[in-house]
Amino acid sequence: MNISQLETLITISKTMSFRKAGELLNLTQPAVSAQIKSLEEEFKTVLVDRSQPVTLTDRGQVFVDHAEQILSIVDELKQRLSDLDQTPQGHIQLGTTTSIAIQILPRVLSYFQDQFPHIKTTIQSMASSQIYHSVENGLIDIGIGYLIERNPNLSTSILYYDTFELVVSPQHPLAKLSTASMDVLGGTPLILLTRDTVGRRFADDVMKKHGINPQVVMELSSSEEIKRMVEINLGAAIISKQSVSTELRNGTLQIVPLSELEVSHPVGVIYKSGRYVSSAMRQFLSDLKGMPETQFISSE
Repeated sequence: MNISQLETLITISKTMSFRKAGELLNLTQPAVSAQIKSLEEEFKTVLVDRSQPVTLTDRGQVFVDHAEQILSIVDELKQRLSDLDQTPQGHIQLGTTTSIAIQILPRVLSYFQDQFPHIKTTIQSMASSQIYHSVENGLIDIGIGYLIERNPNLSTSILYYDTFELVVSPQHPLAKLSTASMDVLGGTPLILLTRDTVGRRFADDVMKKHGINPQVVMELSSSEEIKRMVEINLGAAIISKQSVSTELRNGTLQIVPLSELEVSHPVGVIYKSGRYVSSAMRQFLSDLKGMPETQFISSE
């Protein structure tokens, strides 16, 4: 058994095709077949059902589960050996919300990649609740999001604090108010984030506490989508203050102050406790934690 055979079987499990697996691995179809046949002969079992579409047998699925673990160990070995070089290098999988990816990360990553060009980053956008799950299950290396729970398997560090604000178009009737009460929300069409987000859960909790029955006319998955709808005056929204910093400066959106929303929400970095930290991750975490809060917060 060799690493190439394991990679081939895993690729077959994903593509359900010997031909497609060969194309992805730059192997001929006969070479793919030969590798699988060799594995089956070595372990004296059938791993692949070759009827169309190609699928794994029950034993093949068990084999793939262990093969993925083996490849993960090999990748870690390669990274540890690479770390013997004093120059931080490697690949970091980042998970964060859409608004943080657009508003915060460009400033952070531009500095970081200028200093450490051998470190590459891939960014996945997701809700803060998904970030926790993805970090814990090894789907991403580092998460940056709202710190919403305590998990003994995860480590967190606060980077800055954010608030959620009621925002409207300058043409909206509420834009004329210097301050407002929660009652205005009951008669105002609202465009809110989906229920799996921190901002939506916070907005729902505050409105429920004050007996507000909201008129939700639209639910969208990201602050960027919501901002565009509010800018054309389709409704008001409760979203992250940091996510609207550019629009506030440009005058396309306006905050309607509500004292009930004045709650600080910590935003921070999330990573798995006890896992091996590569030189790339170690450097990235060190730089993030060492940055002042002003590095993340835009001035209006």
